[in-house]
Amino acid sequence: MNERTIVHMDLDAFFVAVECLRNSALQGKPLIIGGSSERGVVASCSYEARYFGVRSAMPVKFALQLCPDALVISGDMEAYSKYSRVVTDIIAEQAPVFEKSSIDEFYLDISGMDRFFGCYQWAQELRQRIIRESGLPISMGLSINKLVSKVATGESKPNGEKQVNRGTEREFLAPLPVSKIPMVGDKTSRFLYDMGIRTVHVLSQMPVEMLEASLGKHGKLIWQRAQGIDPTPVTPYSEQKSISTESTFDSDTIDLRMMRAVLTGMSEKLAYKLRSMQKLCSCVAVKIRYANFDTESKQVQLAYTASDQTIIRTVLELFDKLFQRRMRIRLIGVRLSGLVHGHYQISLFDDTEEMVKLYQAMDRIRAKHGPKAVGRAISLGMNRKGEELNPFSKG
Repeated sequence: MNERTIVHMDLDAFFVAVECLRNSALQGKPLIIGGSSERGVVASCSYEARYFGVRSAMPVKFALQLCPDALVISGDMEAYSKYSRVVTDIIAEQAPVFEKSSIDEFYLDISGMDRFFGCYQWAQELRQRIIRESGLPISMGLSINKLVSKVATGESKPNGEKQVNRGTEREFLAPLPVSKIPMVGDKTSRFLYDMGIRTVHVLSQMPVEMLEASLGKHGKLIWQRAQGIDPTPVTPYSEQKSISTESTFDSDTIDLRMMRAVLTGMSEKLAYKLRSMQKLCSCVAVKIRYANFDTESKQVQLAYTASDQTIIRTVLELFDKLFQRRMRIRLIGVRLSGLVHGHYQISLFDDTEEMVKLYQAMDRIRAKHGPKAVGRAISLGMNRKGEELNPFSKG
């Protein structure tokens, strides 16, 4: 495990970089990518906007108060997905093992390659190829594990590269603020600051038992990360990963309203599962099986998403195209594939701040009470037999 060599690559301000690539007049200007109205939220912003304190996930209205001269651009997830695939293809062609951890972030395990040529030189050449062929800036970190490599990438931004030599991990991390450690968010950072723990060095000197008592099971993990310890493997990337669900009706049916309701419920549950897994999908498929057992399916590629609205709309459109024989249906199913890790769980470009908060509230209810605890009225209005429920009944 100690002989690993891990590269972390992260496309800089990815959404902004794509927009600047498509329109060079945007270069060097404060940009906000997000909702089309002031009630929307920031999905990404340029470094020029970040200088004024603009950050992802804040309301666009507040961001414009911080940076009145910023240009607000509605996001184009289809374009971002296209450029993400370009970079993915370049990495897949050269890296022995790689993990696509989000639409704009990658880990590469190049352990053992130093027997043939320098790992850092190889990573530098790959980075330059990505910049040359995609036109996008990308930063890179190299070390013995995913944690230190990710932090090194952050320290090299924008559009830079950094190597942390084996054995110098703790020395590299020590002077950094505790907020630089992945998984230490704003709430944990404030808690540690209140305890007088501001740097990784001080955190690494704390008794692990005290951190466990204060932060629970995450306390020990944070302490290990402060030591530069991270045994997490690079998980080989595969576009074939998928999640799916299907339902066989008690009796064959041609009730379109009922089937659309069932498909809506299926889509909601799968979208929630994606978000709870912190993943996005890039392909949606619908399957139907007729009463005579003939089975047909249709699928479509789409921009990476985990949005209920996008998935439901796509599923219902596929079903309408698929169901042409007007024969009774025995089974219907939905499958989401081409999964990658990602934190753009909600369509920040289309949803208002209120809609984002509604989705987050619904997900919290589902996490606490189960995936069936809340949903759209149409999906909750049918039982497993496809029969309409009385909304005023107790059953």
